[in-house]
Amino acid sequence: MIDTNVLENVIKRTIEAIENSKEEIYQIGESAREEYERVKRELVDTKEKTTAVIQKVDILEKEYKKSRLHLIQVNSNFNNFREDQIKDAYQHAHKKQIELLELQEQEKVLRLHRDYLERNLKTLEKMVERSEGLMTNVGMALKVITNDLSNLSSHINEMQQMQALGLSIIKAQEEERKRVAREIHDGPAQSMANIVMRAEFCLKLLDKNPNAVGEELLSLMELVRQSLTDVRKIIFDLRPMVLDDLGLVPALKRYIEHYTKDNGVHVETTVLGSERRLDSSLEVALFRVIQESLTNINKHAKANQVVIKIEFTADKINVIIRDNGKGFDKETVLAEKREDGFGLLGMRERIQLLKGYFKIKTAPGQGTEIILSVPTPE
Repeated sequence: MIDTNVLENVIKRTIEAIENSKEEIYQIGESAREEYERVKRELVDTKEKTTAVIQKVDILEKEYKKSRLHLIQVNSNFNNFREDQIKDAYQHAHKKQIELLELQEQEKVLRLHRDYLERNLKTLEKMVERSEGLMTNVGMALKVITNDLSNLSSHINEMQQMQALGLSIIKAQEEERKRVAREIHDGPAQSMANIVMRAEFCLKLLDKNPNAVGEELLSLMELVRQSLTDVRKIIFDLRPMVLDDLGLVPALKRYIEHYTKDNGVHVETTVLGSERRLDSSLEVALFRVIQESLTNINKHAKANQVVIKIEFTADKINVIIRDNGKGFDKETVLAEKREDGFGLLGMRERIQLLKGYFKIKTAPGQGTEIILSVPTPE
């Protein structure tokens, strides 16, 4: 049973606190207005940069077309050019193509940043309007809060959580798109461009120097294999198919196999209890947390041994990730919110969203142990 006297006292103190916070509301509005002006200036600068890059792309596209026309001329009169002239024509066209791809990627990033700033500007504009409206209608707000304080507080908290979650999702999506675009640009995109050039060169060698075609084709095959490996790695990083097909443990074992091979870190995996399939969202979350842990170990811990224990119980799954690395000061890292700190916060938030338990045990020179437990309802 709710004590009405206690509730009235809480409402009274809350109303007094809000009445005494008018100046803070005003400061918030001023801060939002200053941020609005800053973002507005940054947006103007970004638009100018975007326009400049677009102009550069247009110029480079013309230069690339010109180099391709020259390459076509060389191809049409192949026997009238020396071998070094032929190679120069191919290399020049390839160089222009790579430069064009890089500028186009820069243009894409600038466009994404411009769109983000425009959305942010609209949000800030609404925030300024809301702060002004709050100042002029504070009496009405107090009346609403007096009538239904708990319900309003619940809604405000819900809205803030939704806003924070939405912003974090947008940021994560943009960062992931940027990372994937860079990986494709640096790997498969350049390899494919090189493959096309080399294949055209092989066709010309068939007429001029057939004996050299075999060696060139072997080199081309190796380049194709490497490109296929890069594409498969990108696909696996985005979403391991084995995670959907076979579940968490097989996906982790495959990832750990590649992780050990690439980084030289020995990872010992132990599975306890009756292994079973979990809800798809739970499997993805656990996989990403373990993946992030191993990434942090490779980047920061300087460890050579890692132990992962996964325990299936009737109503939950427990995971322990322990390394023999250099450890760190947990409070300092989380307080400074460095790149690795954001990684730890992200892991903790993933587990908390699943109503689970997450703990980090570490100290400088003593390695790191991550302990988590997540309920697995039927």
